[in-house]
Amino acid sequence: MSDVRKVAIVTGASRGLGEGIVNGFRARGYGVVATSRSIQPSTDPDLVTVSGDIGDPETGKRLVAAALEKFGRIDTLVNNAGIFIGKAFTDYTEEDYRLKLKTNLDGFFFTTQAVVPVMLEQGTGHIVQITASTAEFAHSASPAFIAMLTKGGMNSATKSLAIEYATRGIRVNAVAPGVIRTPMHDPKKIDQAAGFHPMNKVGEVADIVRAVLYLEDAVFSTGEILHVDGGLIAGR
Repeated sequence: MSDVRKVAIVTGASRGLGEGIVNGFRARGYGVVATSRSIQPSTDPDLVTVSGDIGDPETGKRLVAAALEKFGRIDTLVNNAGIFIGKAFTDYTEEDYRLKLKTNLDGFFFTTQAVVPVMLEQGTGHIVQITASTAEFAHSASPAFIAMLTKGGMNSATKSLAIEYATRGIRVNAVAPGVIRTPMHDPKKIDQAAGFHPMNKVGEVADIVRAVLYLEDAVFSTGEILHVDGGLIAGR
């Protein structure tokens, strides 16, 4: 067994899925660098927090610098930061569009581009995107054009990167959730979304954490879009 301490970077890490993923990696003994706009300083010596706008190219560079300064390596990047704006197509504003692309796509692009050279130098690494089953399953009751555009783009980019780096030690995968019980959703209304899934229940943060950690261990898997959505992707 290797005695090398593994290190993960997690974006959108102050609450919800990101917070759960950070805790999942820490429970495994990973060193973690976590970021969000509102993230607070950590009292855990093996958890470094970096406050910043993930859509700013400098944030990705700061995350890499913090990981290398504290831990000397980067084994895993979890591109979790993202926002959801559900509206009828013609109701979207330019502000909606720009904000969604900056958070979902700019953050993914710039952070991943900053991390990949470190992984190439190491000869190993794993990149995971949190996308969405709604990127592949349009539903008349829940129009979400910009989610389809951004999260669907991330799914395609996941496969592209997986092939580009398949022989160079870097695996690239994604987890595509359904509706998950997080602070993004009104707790008084979240259970009403159960019927959106064939299993007739909503998912929990722990379901996504388990999926991310499964992919972390699945060393023969790359280019995988792992759906954790109560059967939604299979149909209705």
